Amino acid sequence: MSSKQGPLAGLDVIEMAGLGPCPLAGQMLADMGATVTVIDRKSAPADPTDVNRRGKRSVALNLKSHDGLEAARRLLDRADIVIEGFRPGVMEKLGLGPQDCLARNPGLIFGRMTGWGQDGPLAMTAGHDINYLALTGALGAIGHADSPPIPPLNLAADYGGGTMFLLFGVLSALYERSRSGTGQVVDTAMVDGVPAMMGLIHQWLARGAWQQGRESNLLDGGAPFYRCYGTSDGRALAVGPLEPQFFAELTRIAGLPEAHRADQNDQATWAERRADYARVFASKTRDEWMDLFDGSDACVAPVLDWDEVENHPHMAARGTFTRVGNVMQAAPAPRFDRTPPAVPQTPEAPGADTDKVLETMGYSETEITAMRAAGALT
Repeated sequence: MSSKQGPLAGLDVIEMAGLGPCPLAGQMLADMGATVTVIDRKSAPADPTDVNRRGKRSVALNLKSHDGLEAARRLLDRADIVIEGFRPGVMEKLGLGPQDCLARNPGLIFGRMTGWGQDGPLAMTAGHDINYLALTGALGAIGHADSPPIPPLNLAADYGGGTMFLLFGVLSALYERSRSGTGQVVDTAMVDGVPAMMGLIHQWLARGAWQQGRESNLLDGGAPFYRCYGTSDGRALAVGPLEPQFFAELTRIAGLPEAHRADQNDQATWAERRADYARVFASKTRDEWMDLFDGSDACVAPVLDWDEVENHPHMAARGTFTRVGNVMQAAPAPRFDRTPPAVPQTPEAPGADTDKVLETMGYSETEITAMRAAGALT
């Protein structure tokens, strides 16, 4: 019986240590109560800032040794899900590919996370979030009209089209297994996930309602009522009243011409109004504006710095951010009324749980000592 707390308590997940979307996926599964065991390459000191490692246990195995590889296989034999983010073929070379693992554990859900996917001309080439995002069309739509596109951190491809689709995929396969009793491989590619999030844009493109140029459309900063504006103190406001009744509130509070309400969506007026609105919002400080907009439906929010977010009244009231070992991080999300997840704890060190995990798998103290002496445990 699992001692973990949350809606996924009792789920056994193996995460192959790596970078990018997989560690966040593992963290979110652990946040929800899954027992997530990371197979690390070597032991290392604990790092309290490694937020994506929270809630996980770790074994440090030399997968090039017979005994280390066998220990990994035994872990996978008992697992519900494995997630890995290597290039295609790496797990197969290790002897831990889907064919090998599913032969031993037919119910295993094998989650594969890459940028390009398991096949296709680019499958074996290197890349990062910005490259994957570029091929979807999304990157070309982000940024100012008179300069190259701006990468939206690494949120859209790594974590939106990557982590979230990996989670969606393995949990979908887990549900299907509850009916079929059989596991399967989930091929998660960021170049697939990002387009799946762009349904509304594809709809507008098909209707001729989206132009190719940046800052030319409703949601890309082209609309004067859906963009960010600088304030007199060098800070910024996020302004987004799309609906007429909310736009009316904006014009009323900001002192913008009431006549603008009648032709809000006339794109012929947008360029001039962006400049006019910029001058208006630059006349006061960010917080002076927020005092005026407080409690309104004008859809205006302050653009906060990192050191402001956790103390914003709304974010603080919900406890959206938490501190673990004085490291600010997001609290587990989403929220559950009946099976709430546990409060996050400081991440354990890579390799910290090697002996304990091996003991639960039936290894004796003598065997563990011999494995360490032979270099199978790192």
